Amino acid sequence: MIDVHCHFDMAKSPVKYIADNEKKRIITIGMTNLPSHFQMGINHIKRCKHIRLALGLHPLRADEHAKEYSIFLQQINETSYIGEVGLDFSKEGFSTKEIQIKSFEFVLDNVKGRKKILSIHSRRAEKETMEMLLDRNIPNAIFHWYSGSLSILNKIADVGFFFSVNSAMIYSENGRKIISRIPKELILTETDFPFIENSSIINTYSYLSNLWNLSESEVEQIIDGNFRRLINHII
Repeated sequence: MIDVHCHFDMAKSPVKYIADNEKKRIITIGMTNLPSHFQMGINHIKRCKHIRLALGLHPLRADEHAKEYSIFLQQINETSYIGEVGLDFSKEGFSTKEIQIKSFEFVLDNVKGRKKILSIHSRRAEKETMEMLLDRNIPNAIFHWYSGSLSILNKIADVGFFFSVNSAMIYSENGRKIISRIPKELILTETDFPFIENSSIINTYSYLSNLWNLSESEVEQIIDGNFRRLINHII
């Protein structure tokens, strides 16, 4: 199984979470909300075969970003994964809109030309996020838990960016509508642990199996192939 977006550093016992997923051979990409969190966690996963840690500047922590920029630059060569990064213009994040834009520009300017994969937060800012990625020619991005319009989704898909979907999406009408519009070859799976209660990649595979009229093993092969194709972009 593949989980391209979770926050295992927020588990009650991150070490146990990592060990369990490593034992189960679950490819797991852990997000961080701030570079200092990445700095604290990176040494714990260096010996893992299936676990990776991403370097992040979460848009909802924008007020803390400026003092973390230097750590971001110090750590950028320690990982191929950047996340969680992006924009959030929802009610929760709108007050820091301008700070978020400057911060996302900082991230994109510093990953441009490097072989990195970005996990993108884009709530209520899908168009702006896509345009900033395109403006800086960022080739490898995964839109995490996309919730925007279908017209913007189509444009993102036309570019070839990926989407990571989770079990919470299959229980909402809008989430199901969005999943149905994502091309098979651009879908990846995530848990967004711990923000989704009882999140299950198996449930997501089962839903995709019914949606695509394929067996669950065939779905797993598609997701695995998608992930390997994305990874090949940075090898």
